[in-house]
Amino acid sequence: MPPPVQAATHKGRYESLLNSISTNDVVCILIVADPDAIASALALKRLFWRKVKKTLICRVNAIKRSDNLAMIRELKITLPYITKADTSEVTTWAMVDSQPHHHKSLSNTNFRIIIDHHTPDPTLKAPFKDIREEYGAVSSIMTEYLRAAGITPSTKLATALFYGIKTDTDNFARTSTYDDVKAFRYLYPHVNINIIKKIESSEINKKNLDAFRKAFEELQFIGDTAYIHMGEVKDADSLVILADFFLKMAEATWCIVSGVYGKKLIIILRNTGFRLDAGKLAQRLFGKLGSAGGHKNAARAEIPLAGLADETDDLSQLGKYIADKIKNR
Repeated sequence: MPPPVQAATHKGRYESLLNSISTNDVVCILIVADPDAIASALALKRLFWRKVKKTLICRVNAIKRSDNLAMIRELKITLPYITKADTSEVTTWAMVDSQPHHHKSLSNTNFRIIIDHHTPDPTLKAPFKDIREEYGAVSSIMTEYLRAAGITPSTKLATALFYGIKTDTDNFARTSTYDDVKAFRYLYPHVNINIIKKIESSEINKKNLDAFRKAFEELQFIGDTAYIHMGEVKDADSLVILADFFLKMAEATWCIVSGVYGKKLIIILRNTGFRLDAGKLAQRLFGKLGSAGGHKNAARAEIPLAGLADETDDLSQLGKYIADKIKNR
């Protein structure tokens, strides 16, 4: 097995990746499905073509966002739940765009391969580990692997990777590197742009019109922050869609959208500033109450409602509670 710290060159990383598998392996790539994770998994599967016995891609989460569903539909991607897939023959578990502590369904699996761009867990152990938190998207990293392998991506794969980079960097409005730009430029000639347009136009549809209507009614400005509290929501991903959408307002440097999903208060933070840090702000405002963190331009906090008893005794006032924290930040 190669050591956890991989060779610094793209070619060296690719060779180390191949050394972590054998031709008799059945690989399962387990993901928390979003565009970057889906595209990265497709790329890893392509890298393993004819290098292993079989490669599966499975997800641990529900897919509800309209753009994610459109991506799967337009690119004809098969992505079963892990509980619905036959994994009895799996010999090697891999993960892209995530780490075991990110989702409870990942924590009990012994991963041999982890490729990610989030802040690394210092206790994380894997025979092959490539984590580059400075990158805006894992799709950029996987594009480098493909190039190191001498593989020209198919239109389907290139389109998926291209969209993965677009979404995770928010068209380079979020943290990214020149390597992300290079990957993006390399993929462009191989991409079906009409499919990209079709996916991106699915953001607003009949199913979420009510959510947008309520968001416009609840929108308030706190300085340069567009803040919306949605109350109880049926889908936590709707909060992400709204945060990305309302950040486009000319007056907004920040957009923060909150809502109650199940037994948790979910808070989504976005910004367009150069020296701002959404991850640090989420941690500072909400870290003591639950999980909080993310990147400089995009972050998330999840707080159990039971843990808010000492903060506010009236859950109907959660919107005001968060607004006050924003004002006093």
